[in-house]
Amino acid sequence: MKKRKHIYLYLIVTAAFIYISLLTILYCSESASSDAAIRTFEDAFWYSLVTLTTVGYGDLIPVTPLGRMVGMIFLLLSAGIMVTLLGAAVSFITSEGLPFFLLGLQRRKNWYYFADYGVESNTLAANIYREDANALIIYGERKSGQSESPDYPCIYLSASPDRIVSKKKNIGEKCKIFLMKENDIGVNSRAVNLHELPVEVYARTTNGQDKLSGNIHFFHSYECCARQYWRSKPLCRHENTIVLIGFGNYGCSILERAILTNIISTEQHVAYHIFGDAEEFLAVHYRLGELFSLNEESGTGDSLIFHDEIWAKDVPLLERADRIIICEDDEQKGWSIFWTLSKYYRVAGRIDLRSSRKAPGVSYFGTNEEIYTSQQIIRTELNKAAIMINELFRRSVSYPTLDWEELDDLHQQSKIVAADHLLMKTRILLCDETITELTASAVRNAYDRYCKTKNSTEAKERYRKLDHMRWLRFYIFYNWRFGPVRDDKAGQHPMLCPYEELTLEQKRERDAAWELMGSLFTELE
Repeated sequence: MKKRKHIYLYLIVTAAFIYISLLTILYCSESASSDAAIRTFEDAFWYSLVTLTTVGYGDLIPVTPLGRMVGMIFLLLSAGIMVTLLGAAVSFITSEGLPFFLLGLQRRKNWYYFADYGVESNTLAANIYREDANALIIYGERKSGQSESPDYPCIYLSASPDRIVSKKKNIGEKCKIFLMKENDIGVNSRAVNLHELPVEVYARTTNGQDKLSGNIHFFHSYECCARQYWRSKPLCRHENTIVLIGFGNYGCSILERAILTNIISTEQHVAYHIFGDAEEFLAVHYRLGELFSLNEESGTGDSLIFHDEIWAKDVPLLERADRIIICEDDEQKGWSIFWTLSKYYRVAGRIDLRSSRKAPGVSYFGTNEEIYTSQQIIRTELNKAAIMINELFRRSVSYPTLDWEELDDLHQQSKIVAADHLLMKTRILLCDETITELTASAVRNAYDRYCKTKNSTEAKERYRKLDHMRWLRFYIFYNWRFGPVRDDKAGQHPMLCPYEELTLEQKRERDAAWELMGSLFTELE
């Protein structure tokens, strides 16, 4: 790089020397003639400027043979200079020059940098642009590679994140960088050294924890889809038979969130029938048999029944199911299953289809517009209640506790599951299954109902048992076991036992999850 700079400097000095030499020759030759119009050095400079720019006013012309020779050189150079200037202007516009120039003018805006352009990136960028009037969308590749242009203003720059960030000069909010391809953080060359930059990084992954370092956050599109599904289409009391067709990434996530949050009654006995390869899932979550009846329907508790045969064979199950969730990773295969079910089977319950696109007349979920939003990816809203729960807990105790960013993945997930179940608690207390959003007014009304009923011994026991069921499922799902004292490293806890075996003191601890609603609605307001 230094060598190249020295070459450029040498060329500039050489060109300047030749130009001044020609001006000197022109001035000396013309000033010696009594008929010449070019009498001073300034006249010679003006003539060269008019000639080289091809303006040609004609007010000054050389009359001596040597002066005319210099004039011819200027005439020949003018064409080359104009071509060079035109080429430089075109290059500035078509290359990185203009985008970088425009970038420098917009440092006070909120920069969102996407390493690549794709369907997911485009959807998220469009949502961000609608939500943030001060947004500047930047794509880290050339526009020539795109078949269509986005419906929002953006800048295309085939440049590394560190070059982009250097133009920000720490003005305004930190730049947010998105790696939207799955597990891109480990293979994309533009992800190198991102942890050293003053940015917030959001990388799509299929596994791993939610954070890698202080500024690198992971998001799971399958988990986002599953949480969005059970929030928008919560389990209802009349639903006892749920069928999942497809047990890839989406199916696993949907079942996981169902296990962790679908607790609506102490007497519930929901049977989840899963069609797909579940060998790895059962191997990882090897303690599920302690809480669920595996591969056999129970009349007193929830069941997980994994089917080896193809879904189409079990006609009685499909036709009596209260809900069928088609969650194939291959979307086209999912649509094929949906049309087959609709055409050839007499399904009594609802059919929910995972589709990346909106489909009129179909009960769909998981569209790109629903999943790739700033609330889902940056999680400012999705985890809002969980962050509030942690903060309220910190205020309620006298000993030092960790803030949200300091919590490890397990404890963050614990708060997230508790927050997600607040919607179920609200529906339970208000006996209203039409509620699908956790609003301040709904939580306030639910808390008022809780205060009116908690003095009843029967109601108090029911509330405590419900929350213990939720709490127990979470830790069993993560393979914790009973132990005389809590040991996070060993994964053991003294409350990992049936509700009836808890001490009175331990049962009272379950009240906190319900009492929390009294503080939460004021925070939501």
